[in-house]
Amino acid sequence: MGCCCSKERLHLQDPALLASQTYFKISEIEALHVLFKKLSSSMVDDGVISKEEFQLGILGSSKKRSLFTDRLFQLFDSKRDGVIEFGEFIRGLSVFHPAAPQAQKADFAFRLYDICQKGFIEREQVKEMICALLSESDLVLSNDIIEVVLDKTFEEADSKGDGRIDPEEWQEFVGRKPSLLRNMTIPYLK
Repeated sequence: MGCCCSKERLHLQDPALLASQTYFKISEIEALHVLFKKLSSSMVDDGVISKEEFQLGILGSSKKRSLFTDRLFQLFDSKRDGVIEFGEFIRGLSVFHPAAPQAQKADFAFRLYDICQKGFIEREQVKEMICALLSESDLVLSNDIIEVVLDKTFEEADSKGDGRIDPEEWQEFVGRKPSLLRNMTIPYLK
């Protein structure tokens, strides 16, 4: 018996299985397990990473609100149960591995920007993400400059001219502008 969030989840999933599903070697998975244990016990030692622990690990504070971090958490939490288990953590980090293909990184970034999870990115979603990132970075841009950035982005990415960016348009866009995915690789993961 017990809660689904209990110590049952603490065990290290089969590193060989996780290695076969990701771009990590077994030794890297074992090293990442140490990081996972540190994060998952930073507030409550329950063997899973809560949203607050995730925010603490990324932002250095569990009290800060971050749209970007919220979206990352949602994407890592593939079971949609409000916590990140070790396997979800490894599979989520795998997209940031230097060996992960650009198409996979682009797909992840697309899902990150698809805030409403409709299968396409709308102008307001991009604006919301830009404004949130600017606010979190203490950067200030006028609304006019943000609108110019949005106009340019949609002019270049929305090849169908329907006011939204679908996955195919996004793949083409980042194919022409690979620098958009620069933050999708963490060199230290290799």
